[in-house]
Amino acid sequence: MRNVSVKSKTAKTVGDFSAGDFVVYPTHGVGKIVGLEHQQIAGYELQVFVIDFEKDRMTLRVPIAKARTSGLRRLSSRKEMQEALARLKGRSRVRRTMWSRRAQEYEAKINSGDPASIAEVVRDLHRNSGQPDQSYSERQIYQAALDRLAREFAAIEKIDEVTATQRLEKLMVQAA
Repeated sequence: MRNVSVKSKTAKTVGDFSAGDFVVYPTHGVGKIVGLEHQQIAGYELQVFVIDFEKDRMTLRVPIAKARTSGLRRLSSRKEMQEALARLKGRSRVRRTMWSRRAQEYEAKINSGDPASIAEVVRDLHRNSGQPDQSYSERQIYQAALDRLAREFAAIEKIDEVTATQRLEKLMVQAA
């Protein structure tokens, strides 16, 4: 049985984050801080960020004390996103390792939350996206990486995700 009680959504700003800010949580991507709550869990009083991931229909509560160590961060700057887009336009790395090992590396890069690393995954797997020999798992990883990168790009550029995805794909086609 869970011993959780929510007191209220009181404070609007704590540290670097405020209610209404878009943030990136490494394993889930871009979300919006919708509030701050005080919760009592197992006798301990915690203050938590309430983060809504609209696309995934998910709400995440992150203890404020653990926000930085959990990897919660602000959206990338335009400069950081431009660096990621430069990697997207670069040459794809052909790897000769076993697919299971590469898949683990790709998943780790996606879950790092770093847009440049995610862009590398998109770039490396996009080169194969038109080839019929691309496996189901390759397509799944490619799509997950593209979605994650497009969400952050869309939030930074204040555009919708479909437009962001189209722009990213156009960049890759031009670079090929």
